[in-house]
Amino acid sequence: MKKIFLFSLLLIVMMPMVSAQKKQFIAVREDKARKEVIITANDRPFTAFIYPDNLEKPTLYPIFSAKGDIITRGFPLDPRPNEPTDHPHHIGLWMNYESVNGLDFWNNSSAIPEAKKPNYGWITTTSISETQSGAAGILKYTADWRDMKRHVLLKEHTAFTFTATANLRIIDRTTTLTAMDSVSFIDVKDGLLGLRVAHELELPSKEERKFTDIHGSVTKVKSNLASNVTGHYLTSENKVDDAAWGTRGKWCMLYGQKGNDTISVVIMDNPDNVGYPTYWHARGYGLFAANPLGQKVFSKGNEVLNLRLEKGNSVTFRYRIVIASDKERLSNNAIEKLWEEFAFADKKVKK
Repeated sequence: MKKIFLFSLLLIVMMPMVSAQKKQFIAVREDKARKEVIITANDRPFTAFIYPDNLEKPTLYPIFSAKGDIITRGFPLDPRPNEPTDHPHHIGLWMNYESVNGLDFWNNSSAIPEAKKPNYGWITTTSISETQSGAAGILKYTADWRDMKRHVLLKEHTAFTFTATANLRIIDRTTTLTAMDSVSFIDVKDGLLGLRVAHELELPSKEERKFTDIHGSVTKVKSNLASNVTGHYLTSENKVDDAAWGTRGKWCMLYGQKGNDTISVVIMDNPDNVGYPTYWHARGYGLFAANPLGQKVFSKGNEVLNLRLEKGNSVTFRYRIVIASDKERLSNNAIEKLWEEFAFADKKVKK
């Protein structure tokens, strides 16, 4: 199903592109039968919100740059040649967490044996509550964070705003989680907003790497010294490449070559978020994540959060994802302006 959808999007890529630096028309079209919402910018592919019954969470997949390059990994839905096949739960752009009342939402995938599934959680989309096209595209949905027996721990309300210009694609996400029971988010490393990027945007590494999840399961990631692996990290605090992992910052950028352009992917934190400025769970093998809740892990025990929501209480997270395609990476000044626009959009006086 996904291959057919991806092929359709790739056909659209061949259409001429409007070069004017103004906001493009964002079309948001729901396909209830396929359980997806397709987003385009000036009739070119932007992304799709997919929530089929066989996925353990909804996600934005695939995601395209303004020039038509796919910035997300294809595996496991639509594998591409020579890309890594580790961590099958890394699909597109998603939000979940490794420990919610002890349930692991992050690592759940079709690769988990049935006998172990009671230890994992699902996020099930319950409704597409709004779609709107225009200079800004709007998508709102509701979802249940539940266990294997369909007991609901959290109710999710998420709003996406999509905007685009000739070189920029911007995704603003606001997610409110409301506790149906008392809910604890224990400090762990795997969370909260995650993006798995295309192979070309990984950081080069000559060594095989091993990563262990909360259950003690070890995943091996092979070396990736191919000539087309060109990624670099840079945070707002000037941490670069592997040094970005486990550090705080109001934004973090991953940039590299894909096709004839430099692709810059920036995730921006919001001052109103819990744990601001977030810790960056930014791995060289292609996982790019913001985790404000895993403070004990990233601070080596110097800080502890262990966020808890009593029944009926809510927490809201706001993030901006910027995808730029140009001859050079997005400048720090440009990032700062986009961050200020996002961070203080609802405030009368900028800080």
